[in-house]
Amino acid sequence: MVSDFFEEILNYFDTLQITFDWSAAIQIIFLAGVLLFLYKNFIKNTSSEKFVKGLLFLVGAWIFSEILIRINLNFIGMFLKAVVMLVSLSLIVIFQPELRRFLGFLGQVDFISQIFTPNSAKHQSKKIDVVKELIESVKFLSKSHTGALIVFQSDLSNTYYDVGTRLNADLSTELLLTIFHVNTPLHDGAVVINGDKIISAGVLLPLTEDPKLSWKYGTRHRAAIGMTEVSDSACLVVSEETGDVSIALDGNLKKYEDLVTLKSDLENILGLKEPEKDNKKTIFKINNFMTIKKGK
Repeated sequence: MVSDFFEEILNYFDTLQITFDWSAAIQIIFLAGVLLFLYKNFIKNTSSEKFVKGLLFLVGAWIFSEILIRINLNFIGMFLKAVVMLVSLSLIVIFQPELRRFLGFLGQVDFISQIFTPNSAKHQSKKIDVVKELIESVKFLSKSHTGALIVFQSDLSNTYYDVGTRLNADLSTELLLTIFHVNTPLHDGAVVINGDKIISAGVLLPLTEDPKLSWKYGTRHRAAIGMTEVSDSACLVVSEETGDVSIALDGNLKKYEDLVTLKSDLENILGLKEPEKDNKKTIFKINNFMTIKKGK
């Protein structure tokens, strides 16, 4: 019975007249390349990956039903074919929102340029969004006098993030405001940011032991200065008492009076702006307020 089944399948393929030439080979390679490109850029590691696998399963079931019909297993073949058709029609209704979004994407004027945009350019635009999220967070925190301490850490091998709660989440204004809200368990600690990720929250930082530091600086400012004394990092502080915004770097602290200057310095910290070619860090070289030499 089984041998007869496979013999019928082989006979069916023998009846198919398939011609192969270089033109067909080029077309197959081109289609395979297009499908592989679409899979890697739009489907792989997304929620649509399972959907595509389901479609491939339906295509395989439809081919199998045709084979069953050809070898005179009409009832099973027609039943399987009807099930495949019913499920295929159901997919149009079930995935109507996704199809609408896909057609809307195709209708965009610049959708071709979005497809071929290099990943580096997309990542760069994402970094710029990080600055925007930070500025929006600082605006609200300063206005509401909500205390905050943010550490910008490029080298995670020399940090204290393990002391806090690991998050490894995308940076956003909503998440930062939630963390520093006074009724949350993590609002008293620091947030460690690496690139566009919030690595951890509720982190305890070392306090500075500088005896010359003014009494007006509270625990957050002392922790920000202390962290920059023992690591290659920058810390942004929002005062709970006054709403003042400051950045600590190399054990020094600068207070900001406007968001424009703050935005410019944040872009320098995150590496989004080319530094001036001299022997000084340009991050604090504003209005001759403060300069910090590299060789300190």
